[in-house]
Amino acid sequence: MSSDIAKSLTRVLGNSYVLYVKTHSYHWNVTGPNFHALHNLFEEQYRQIWASLDDIAERIRALDEYAPVSARVMAEAANIKESDNGVPSSQVMLKNLVADQTLWIKDAEEALEAASEEGDTGTEDLLAPLISAHEKMRWMLKSSLAD
Repeated sequence: MSSDIAKSLTRVLGNSYVLYVKTHSYHWNVTGPNFHALHNLFEEQYRQIWASLDDIAERIRALDEYAPVSARVMAEAANIKESDNGVPSSQVMLKNLVADQTLWIKDAEEALEAASEEGDTGTEDLLAPLISAHEKMRWMLKSSLAD
């Protein structure tokens, strides 16, 4: 049913929003010897995540459901948890984002599977390239971790 798919897309949207905010705040607050590289990596990723928000929300609307209307509602729909107000080290930032990307991918794959079972090719076409993009983001973050 399209309402079940819209619910799973709402979780993906919430995850994307929380991940966007976290990545953007890390961009602002990263410090250390890899500052420049991580500052740029985080910016590249938060911009990419931001660009996907509209597409996900519009797909929810195309399924005749309403998209979340507040940051609070999106955060409540998300499995990815918001950061507290602490600023972690750059290595902890990377580890947090790797874990968040892994959760994002898991939830998006579940939504993709549900869409596939329902024959919802529009949602499949939306999610498949987003999953690939998040897998690449996760790889770049993992590759930036110190050994």
